[in-house]
Amino acid sequence: MSDDLCFASAADLVDAYRGRSLSPVEVTQALLTRIAAVNPKVNAYCLVDEESALRDAQASEARWQAGKPLGPVDGVPASIKDIILTRGWPTLRGSKTVDPNQSWTEDAPVTARLREAGCVILGKTTSPEMGWKGVTDSPLTGITRNPWNLDTTPGGSSGGASAQVAAGLGQFAVGTDGGGSIRIPAGFTGIPGLKPSFGRVPAAPLSPFGTVAHLGPMTRTVRDAALMLREMAKPDARDWFALPYADTDYAAALPAGVKGLKIAYSPTLGYAKVDPEIAAVVDVAAKLFADLGAVVERVDPGFDDPVDVFHTHWFAGAYNALMALTPEQFRLVDPGLVQTFERGAAITLQQYLQAANARGALGVRMKRFHETYDLLLTPSLAVLAFTAGRLAPENMGDAYWTAWTPFSYPFNLTQQPAMSVPCGFSQSGLPIGLQLVGPMHRDDLVLRAAAAYEAATDWHRRRPAL
Repeated sequence: MSDDLCFASAADLVDAYRGRSLSPVEVTQALLTRIAAVNPKVNAYCLVDEESALRDAQASEARWQAGKPLGPVDGVPASIKDIILTRGWPTLRGSKTVDPNQSWTEDAPVTARLREAGCVILGKTTSPEMGWKGVTDSPLTGITRNPWNLDTTPGGSSGGASAQVAAGLGQFAVGTDGGGSIRIPAGFTGIPGLKPSFGRVPAAPLSPFGTVAHLGPMTRTVRDAALMLREMAKPDARDWFALPYADTDYAAALPAGVKGLKIAYSPTLGYAKVDPEIAAVVDVAAKLFADLGAVVERVDPGFDDPVDVFHTHWFAGAYNALMALTPEQFRLVDPGLVQTFERGAAITLQQYLQAANARGALGVRMKRFHETYDLLLTPSLAVLAFTAGRLAPENMGDAYWTAWTPFSYPFNLTQQPAMSVPCGFSQSGLPIGLQLVGPMHRDDLVLRAAAAYEAATDWHRRRPAL
């Protein structure tokens, strides 16, 4: 029964709170028990504060008993990725270079919004150092593992968040995505993960990786992601990139389905090499969208692999993240991040400006593409989850993490909303995800299509055997 509570959706929990059949305290106690048993295996959390979580839960319980909840997610258990400021707890960013003995008095916007909504904040989830790569291990917190196969990676950089949700260690997780860091781990662990339109969720301080970096929800269901996004997207004056606030009820539009939508299905984006198992599973998923009433056409969006454009922005961001470190601090940094920093240090102003121009052209290309197509459907990833502790699968040698994430980073450059949802499993039992990409600012449309697919399948109901 306690495990059933841990794997329940946020929406179901809130319905039970409203009906007085369940208490936030009961749910939080069940989760803390499961975290104690399971987290040592997966290393999803780098910090758990039982006392604070139970205090949050007790306050939520009192509000529900009085009939005065703070909103539609009051009492839902949540986590914050450990590169996001959280009042009262150190934000160490997976790095030995950050001094924990500071005055941690500020919440980032997203942390503040979840507190104001009445969420029960359980703790902080693991990240690679500064969130620099597509897997999750760091000099500070070690290796995070995939709940579906502990020998494999959950992806990254929000790998702690994805392992948390997939393992039944909390319903809401805040992720960040600068090149796929929500969608990569969501794909590897079989959960929904949304990278909203850039600026939809206010950020402060701005990521050192700049305007490719987004914040978004990672949850048990698409409906939960819609509920979480509504709270995360509330305004905060500290982010001058933030979109004008629109009080959108993302969950309200979910039942509209996909009938009549025009969806472009691109199995490779025209350049990616995809594992045959993934290709076959996503092909079946694309056919299901057609069965649900969408007009699905197999077509590529018509751009070359923008990996060099992305690398210029990403490497420059790594330089920005580390440029103030002392030589003594550099000796504590993940060697792979040091190499990325060095590549950033070598980028000239001319190269950066050329990449910025190419990025703009890619954005225009996708705007024009969405004049014809409502959505773009692709695999989430080109490979299955591979051995934990590696940057790339064994057959790719020492390749950089972008070598196996060709479907994610283009849409950080264009800043469009994109979401990974589970669509099947490999023969070895590893999750496979599909990606839905929408026009800029149409987060609602992406969620709506994801919800239609989820309602027609049961992949999100599967649980890893832990």
